[in-house]
Amino acid sequence: GEVVKGFGRGSKELGIPTANFSEQVVESFPSSISTGTYYGWACVGNGDVHKMVLIIGCNPFYKNIKKSVVRILPYFKDDFYGEILSIVIIGYIRPEKNFSSLEALISAIQEDTVEAKRQLDLPEHLKLKEDNFFHLPEGKTINH
Repeated sequence: GEVVKGFGRGSKELGIPTANFSEQVVESFPSSISTGTYYGWACVGNGDVHKMVLIIGCNPFYKNIKKSVVRILPYFKDDFYGEILSIVIIGYIRPEKNFSSLEALISAIQEDTVEAKRQLDLPEHLKLKEDNFFHLPEGKTINH
């Protein structure tokens, strides 16, 4: 789906670069997907495929009302609002929960990132990085 501006908390407040999907994309996720933290692979446009952490939920720490999907990104120099972000969710890390402080939230995201990297380095997950899904013919898009 298309990358849109979020609340502006990721890089600024948390020190963790993020990308956000539009409400339309979030609403297209299957209702059977539980809120929580996931890991998988992601690609911006036709670029390289990167490890990701994906958070699906209302983010109780910030008391959001609507469900959102936020992707934790590796470092990118430039914004890429309007670009298509393709993702493949591989596994589940933990359920959504509230945190007592901003520091506890940041610590949990850092732990989630370590776990995601560990899981994605497993051979059965590493091979999905090369899936044809990420290498669509020019002009073809999925699910946006």
